[in-house]
Amino acid sequence: MNDTWAPVPAGSGFGITNLPYGVFATPGTSPRVGARIGDHVLDLATALNDEVFATPSLNAFLAQGRARWTRVRARIWDLLTDERHRTDVERALHPLHTVSLHLPFDVADYIDFYASEHHATNLGRMFRPDAAALLPNWKHLPVGYHGRAGTVVVSNTDIIRPCGQRKAPADDAPTFGPSAKLDIEVEVGFVVGTPSPLGSRVATTDFAEHVFGVCLVNDWSARDIQAWEYVPLGPFLGKSFATSVSPWIVPLEALGEARVPTPAGQPALLDYLREPEPWGLDLDLELVLNGRKVSHPPYARMYYSPAQMLAHTTVNGAALRTGDLYASGTVSGPERDQWGSLIELTWNGAEPLTLPDGSTRTFLADGDTVTISGTAPGPDGARIDLGEVTGTIAPARE
Repeated sequence: MNDTWAPVPAGSGFGITNLPYGVFATPGTSPRVGARIGDHVLDLATALNDEVFATPSLNAFLAQGRARWTRVRARIWDLLTDERHRTDVERALHPLHTVSLHLPFDVADYIDFYASEHHATNLGRMFRPDAAALLPNWKHLPVGYHGRAGTVVVSNTDIIRPCGQRKAPADDAPTFGPSAKLDIEVEVGFVVGTPSPLGSRVATTDFAEHVFGVCLVNDWSARDIQAWEYVPLGPFLGKSFATSVSPWIVPLEALGEARVPTPAGQPALLDYLREPEPWGLDLDLELVLNGRKVSHPPYARMYYSPAQMLAHTTVNGAALRTGDLYASGTVSGPERDQWGSLIELTWNGAEPLTLPDGSTRTFLADGDTVTISGTAPGPDGARIDLGEVTGTIAPARE
């Protein structure tokens, strides 16, 4: 593994084997595309002399496809490892603390899945205690729903508590007001670069030809609004008010060491969902609420892989567009400290969490700050840092 001449702190997960992409601005300048190295951002429009990176979105680059992604990554690697380029390239490096980070891509469509067997089982046991935890379709296909692309926001955007209709089982009629059961969902997102034609299907083996990279996602959920509205068509206003994403998109090429098989389940999946090549990912995630680590969900335990989710998305002929984002659904493992939502961690409010200041939480309070972070194995024992996605709850606007 080549070393970089760039100033990368010891133990950083943003070394030369990572090189995630984002959109940044320096004071007085317009947002543009950069790559992170250590605690600096490399201005790619300047370093590569390429106008495709002078735009405030990754979309133009994403649309160029896998071969172009590979060439650009190799060129960035060369610039940051060959001392002959150092003098010129240093001028394009900006300390991270001097820049602002923006939504890294224009979101075309947003889909959210429900791909964790442990999460789906927990919610099934919670809400259907006298029936099977998993519904009959769950082990045959990746269950999902279409979200709202226009409310995907970048990390550190405040989340305004949503209002809506709520009706508890004991209530005679619904009421309107701020959600009292505002929740989080620890998720992993996948960003589509190469589109597909309407009427075609994307096979699991073509996943890496279409998906550029990975980000972290917090799919905020108003559980009380959701519970009243979701029958019979599923999530709507309880989900669509905000979805937060991390500012750095880690390319699939940085995650070669993280690939693992998905769990072998029964019954056998239909042919279009089978994976000749595994695309499970060994990602270690962490959920922190007001400075307290409350869980560490293991993405490697997910029942469906991102390749299977993509194949299912397009099996009916639905077209992919550059900038499509799809997320895994809540990541939860078998143990309580591996659950990725407050509805699980507090068992729908019955078992509150105690925070370091002595306060308790069943669901989120105004002023609460949530951070999701993650890492993956890299070459030679290194770690690949996925960055963070953070949000703070602001009061409802009634």
